[in-house]
Amino acid sequence: MNMNTNPNAPHWRKLYLSRAKLKASSNTSALLSGFAMVALVEIGIESDVPQGLVVAFSVCTTLLVSVHLLALMASTCILPHIEAVSNVHNVNSVKESPHEKMQSFIQMSWAFSTGLGIMLFLAELVLICWVKFNTKAVGYNVAAAWASTGIVIPVGIVFLVFAFHFYKKLIAHKFDNHERNLAALDRMAEEIDMNHSILDV
Repeated sequence: MNMNTNPNAPHWRKLYLSRAKLKASSNTSALLSGFAMVALVEIGIESDVPQGLVVAFSVCTTLLVSVHLLALMASTCILPHIEAVSNVHNVNSVKESPHEKMQSFIQMSWAFSTGLGIMLFLAELVLICWVKFNTKAVGYNVAAAWASTGIVIPVGIVFLVFAFHFYKKLIAHKFDNHERNLAALDRMAEEIDMNHSILDV
């Protein structure tokens, strides 16, 4: 299939992008939710850990797993239908794919997995360190907990800055593509008008 001349080329590009996003969301969510579940089950919480810290750890872990499971569910439900269409060697089969109508769910899965889910994962790391180090068993090693917090906070800021700039660049790229497509359509319209003028003469 020639992606430059085929009228369905933009739809195919969107289909391949949707498929890639769903695959990435599925893999990331499965990995991070699995880690959170293992942490919840295996971590030994001492009796002298402050109750507020335990509640925060429980809430964060539950949110983390829930967000990633939602992303995983969306990916698992939508991806097979997109894969089935992408494996059909027919240019017009892209119209049978649900990726256009399901775009909101695909974007939700992508945002939950790579955005909100990763921020919750960073918060989970901080809470695990506080739960493990702020206990009598390790001499209330608050310095270690603060050290991990001091590392995660800049990482979280860098992540947010990267996400903002990435989204900004992506929007600019899409805008440039639309401008090029409109310019190409204008040229085609001018050529058609010229051909009609020649035929009328």
